[in-house]
Amino acid sequence: MAADPVSPFSRFGVGGFFRRFFDDMRSLTTSSPARFAVLIFASLILLFTFLLSLPVATATGTQAPFADALFTAVSTICVTGLSTVDMGTYWSPFGQVIIYIGVNVGALGVLTLASILGLIISKRLGLRAKLIAAGDTNPMRAHGGPVNEGQTVRLGEVGLLLRTVALSTLIIEAGLAILMYPSLLIGGVDPLTALWEAPYYAAMSFTNTGFTPNAGGLEPFATDYFFLTVMMAGVFLGSIGFPVILALWRHQWHVRQWSLHVKLTLITTVLLFFAGAIAFLALEFDNPKTFGSMNAWDTVFQSFFMSAMTRSGGFSVVDIGELNGSSLVVGSMLMFVGGGSASTAGGIKVTTLAVLALAVWSEAKGRQSVQAFGRRIPSDVQRVALSVVAWGATIVALSTIAISHVTKAHVEDVLFDVISGFATVGLSTGLTAELPDLGIYVMALTMFMGRVGTVTLAAAVAATSRSQLYSLPVERPIVG
Repeated sequence: MAADPVSPFSRFGVGGFFRRFFDDMRSLTTSSPARFAVLIFASLILLFTFLLSLPVATATGTQAPFADALFTAVSTICVTGLSTVDMGTYWSPFGQVIIYIGVNVGALGVLTLASILGLIISKRLGLRAKLIAAGDTNPMRAHGGPVNEGQTVRLGEVGLLLRTVALSTLIIEAGLAILMYPSLLIGGVDPLTALWEAPYYAAMSFTNTGFTPNAGGLEPFATDYFFLTVMMAGVFLGSIGFPVILALWRHQWHVRQWSLHVKLTLITTVLLFFAGAIAFLALEFDNPKTFGSMNAWDTVFQSFFMSAMTRSGGFSVVDIGELNGSSLVVGSMLMFVGGGSASTAGGIKVTTLAVLALAVWSEAKGRQSVQAFGRRIPSDVQRVALSVVAWGATIVALSTIAISHVTKAHVEDVLFDVISGFATVGLSTGLTAELPDLGIYVMALTMFMGRVGTVTLAAAVAATSRSQLYSLPVERPIVG
């Protein structure tokens, strides 16, 4: 007669079961922090899917379909901003609060969040976890080998970085909410509702999410330049990254004390901001459905606003679906680049673009090394930058093919929404709201992979990293 199976609870007792569980988690945080980060993000998505599936989370009191609850949870935790439902009317106050909490949790970032939870579980950060957390300050955040001291935050400063993340989020969002509150009152929002919408808009700006709590979105504030400027400032602060915020706070305008990462992030961000505005101004000034019906000042301002939002913000005053095809291509390029490393923005990151541009320039000039601001960028950083672009392009290509096949929609519309999902931007031509369930799942996976990070994802799925103690003979294939 077969013996009855013994449950882990009866074998070890409840206390022993949880002790073993926490021991396993402690081992995971020190042996593979990247995998632990992916596990934590996936667990958060499942938790928020469950919360948004509750009948109390919808305005009608009925249970949300699983596909919509899952997609909203992914978009919330990944601070994307895409939605399959009307965010202002579909969710109840309880659901809106859940979404508000979710974007702030997601804004902490994959590796930063994993480091915090790993610290709680293991009582201390293991050496590898410290290296990963330190590496999250630049494109080398998941470097498989030793992390150079000059390229990262010092190991002793990891705790300071984590505190800066939480404190800066709180201070910046509070400041944005205070500045936005009068504009909401002027826009016709009653004082009590504005007390909720102000911190909501502030959180969605700083986290670069793009959700709006009202059905009309930004339409009531389309000509409120102060409100839109505050929103752009919040998006900018969220997109440059916490390490840059920390450096600016400590060194302020002492440019010589800025690290190479800070300089590349700020310079590339500003250049893309102006280049995008000029491109949208030139391509849309005569489009009657977008900028063509505006005066000169409105056109110029909205061009800059759209440039900032296509980089990562996700807010829009004009209908994205009415943009010219050429503008959609420009927007797709800006979204693919995204914001700074260790920021609330997505994309391949501006430092990745800067490193590759410097590598191309150095090759054209015949230099043996890539240099910038009196510093040499090592070859392993260049390889990681190239890997990020290759993985990102592959994810976008596969998702575009899949969704195009499912929906039979125009490729430019599909490509725009897919890149928006991958780069966690949140702008849409209107395609996402009409996706069938299969397309929703594909887009949700795209958002997850884009937010987790291509390099982090590669590190998480890699079984082991082996060091090669020998070198093979050199042979040069023909390239180009």
